[in-house]
Amino acid sequence: MRHLMRHTALASLVGVSLISSALAAPGCIDGRRKIQEASALRYQARQEARLGNHDRVCDTLDEIGDRYNEAQDAFEDCGADIVSIDLRSELRSLRVAKRVNRCD
Repeated sequence: MRHLMRHTALASLVGVSLISSALAAPGCIDGRRKIQEASALRYQARQEARLGNHDRVCDTLDEIGDRYNEAQDAFEDCGADIVSIDLRSELRSLRVAKRVNRCD
């Protein structure tokens, strides 16, 4: 059991290392920029939700999805497929947020 925990921790560190390397690659700058844009838009969506602007929340969530898709494509193009795979979970979370906010 202890061996399995060490192996899992090591695998996690390797995964983080691979993601960090991929994000640092010069060819992946566009992908990083798109993730930053999505992060800013997530903040904006939270603010719109607090203000009760339902239509704007849904529009912003759509924009976030666009940025994640663009980032995923950019990471695939620069050979950082592992980051691209990680973005799939972000896109799933976004679909849940859309359902919760009744955007679809």
